[in-house]
This record gives sequence, structure tokens and C-alpha cells, in this order.
Amino acid sequence: MDETVYVGNAGVDGATNGGWLLGHFMPTGEVRHSADVEVKWGVHRAGESRERWATGERRTTLLVLVSGRFRVELPDRTVLLAAAGDYVVWGRGVDHTWYAERESLLVTVRWPSVPGYRVGPPVVRA
Repeated sequence: MDETVYVGNAGVDGATNGGWLLGHFMPTGEVRHSADVEVKWGVHRAGESRERWATGERRTTLLVLVSGRFRVELPDRTVLLAAAGDYVVWGRGVDHTWYAERESLLVTVRWPSVPGYRVGPPVVRA
């Protein structure tokens, strides 16, 4: 197997790892293993939200809406991603949480890829 090329499908591959396609958590030696960046294909049902606020962030994040309607809560503002291509970037030290107002598909890029960050599975609000 050529360890410098990987071909897959984001929906299929992401379904087995919480949507994450690339990062420090992929098998060492595989081209998708990276300490520099993480990439996620995020599929969120309507009403789904982060279990709790992510705090003490040591990464920068880019979140791009592919489809749906998605709200990102930051300490000093709420950002609504409502049209395909809408995006938000936040830096290190910015706490955040989120809520899928409609079924949403997003691409997330975070850097660097830092071990130990996992808030928990999303929850669905009633």
C-alpha cells in the first residue's frame, strides 16, 4: 500500500471517527496522520448541539457551512452560518459551543492537531 496517498469518501470515513478525516488521532505512518492540522466532515442533525462549552482552546479553527443552518456561540457574540460558504474563524483562547438549527453539513479545519481535546458527543435538544 502506498502510504503517501489515501483515497476515500468523507461521509464514509468520517462516520467511523466522529467526522474527523485527518489529525494526530489517525494511525501513525498513514498519510492522514498529522500533528499540524485536523479536518472534519461534520454531519449534524437538526437540534444537535455541543454537550458543553469548549474552553481553554489551544488551536485556531475554521468552520465552513456546506449546507444547513448552524449557530456558533462565542463568548462575546453569536455567529449564524445560513448560506452555503458562510464561515467563521476563531483563534486560540476563544471558548465556543454550537447548535444545528437545521440538518447541517460543515467542513472544520483546526490547527495544530493537539491530543487530549474531546468535549463529548453532541446531544439533541428537545
